[in-house]
Amino acid sequence: MSRSGRSAGALLAAVMVMTAAGCGADGDRGEGEASCAFEVTYQGRTYRDVANVEFTVTDKLGTATQPPCDDTGGDEETAERATRESAYGVKGLPPGTAIAVGSSPEDAVFVVSYSGSTLPPAIRELIDSP
Repeated sequence: MSRSGRSAGALLAAVMVMTAAGCGADGDRGEGEASCAFEVTYQGRTYRDVANVEFTVTDKLGTATQPPCDDTGGDEETAERATRESAYGVKGLPPGTAIAVGSSPEDAVFVVSYSGSTLPPAIRELIDSP
């Protein structure tokens, strides 16, 4: 192996070790950091957060539930419990497409109900609009 090949291999190994160390513990507390996506359920649908969307919160619709994060992939029970937040309407969108979830309208996060990796056209329009 050439010298540059060994250097690149050593650099790659160092990066992998640093990355693994960064994922393991959170500072000196020894707590792992969760890697779960933000998801909630509301009226039997699952919603995921979508960034970079300008939206206006309307009236309170009810309560959405955020399931506990199980980022270990195992069958062991998690100590976390599901949390409940207020669900709000989003101006111009039906609740079956998108809602806002949070402790108040000002703190609400925009979430969308969709499957796969393709956002509904109405949401794409919001993201793409200036």
